[in-house]
Amino acid sequence: MVASTVQHTGRDDAPALTLDDVRAAQKTLSGVARTTALEGSRHLGELVGSPVHLKCENLQRTGSFKVRGAYVRIAAMSAEERARGVVAASAGNHAQGVALAASLLGVRSTVFMPVGAALPKVAATRDYGARVRLHGQVVDETLRAAQEYAAESGAVFIHPFDHPDIVAGQGTVGLEILEQCPEVRTVVVGIGGGGLAAGVALAVKSLRPDVRVVGVQAEGAAAYPPSLAAGHPVTLESVSTMADGIMVGRPGDVPFEIIGRMVDEVRTVSEDAISSALLLCLERAKLVVEPAGASPVAALLSAPEAFEGPVVAVLSGGNVDPLVLQRTLRHGMAAAGRYLSLRLRLTDRPGALAALLAELSVADANVLDVSHVRTDPRLGLTEVEVDLHLETKGPQHCAEVKASLVRAGYTVTG
Repeated sequence: MVASTVQHTGRDDAPALTLDDVRAAQKTLSGVARTTALEGSRHLGELVGSPVHLKCENLQRTGSFKVRGAYVRIAAMSAEERARGVVAASAGNHAQGVALAASLLGVRSTVFMPVGAALPKVAATRDYGARVRLHGQVVDETLRAAQEYAAESGAVFIHPFDHPDIVAGQGTVGLEILEQCPEVRTVVVGIGGGGLAAGVALAVKSLRPDVRVVGVQAEGAAAYPPSLAAGHPVTLESVSTMADGIMVGRPGDVPFEIIGRMVDEVRTVSEDAISSALLLCLERAKLVVEPAGASPVAALLSAPEAFEGPVVAVLSGGNVDPLVLQRTLRHGMAAAGRYLSLRLRLTDRPGALAALLAELSVADANVLDVSHVRTDPRLGLTEVEVDLHLETKGPQHCAEVKASLVRAGYTVTG
């Protein structure tokens, strides 16, 4: 996927954001955004060696933090601007946030979404009151279409992260964290364009400079490390990650300046770590979290010793397409050693396969798929090769299953 080249729409002449701006945003959001729960995670706490809490923005209205910034941005518009309506471009969370915020404020909204956007997200955006236009195969094309529409119609373009009001609105998450967990030592938050991380860092560091703020990016969409090294936003040539909520190819100008000053470290995480984190959130915390929202948990799983506790990890959203969730969970189970693929040779006689399956039943392995190969020239006249795909309980169980087959006289060839 080509990196994003959406133009900066922040106010270049605006004074630097301060804690007062975030506090004002919190007042604006009173009665609009939920104060989301802070849930403890015993499993993560045992890994890190100190308490770990999950800030559940996946339970926010519209299923993500995005409504905070969108509402603050639109609420700050003049009557003349509101009369012109607003336009946004997004594949999911920002679309729904803008749609709901505009509806609550009585402003007409148009949202451009990619042609391939998940149907549940398109339906939700419409249900929140936006007129949806499907355009482009990738988000870049959708963004350009939205900006062209803004220029032609006069509608105000609502940037997903690169505007002071957006950052201030997202910063209210940081205020809530300090109120809910005053003993916090580390806050971990995902980074795409940077609006959420910048807002959280601004709120947290202004009140508690001793608290460490760690940003997390997917390895395949990590624009901040090279940008911070260069001292200015750098555009990646391409981005690719399952975490579409943080799949941004260039940092926003407004959040970049704040992150450069106030975020202590930016870490990257692999696709395996993200999928394992999503699986953990579902199994252990009983929380449905999208891949981008699981990125802070992925960082904790990847290097638990690197975080001083108590830790708060921000689960930024839970809007995940069921098909994507299914694929991601399978990937997470494979990364966690919960699947085992085996190849064995058997004598091609009645009952041989049944005996093998009985042995696997005793070993408590669940057979997901079986295939026979009888025509390979490597096989003897009376041999058959069997490929098995099994569900197991983890790496140790995989080793036990293999050992039980060897004890039963089977030769595992792959």
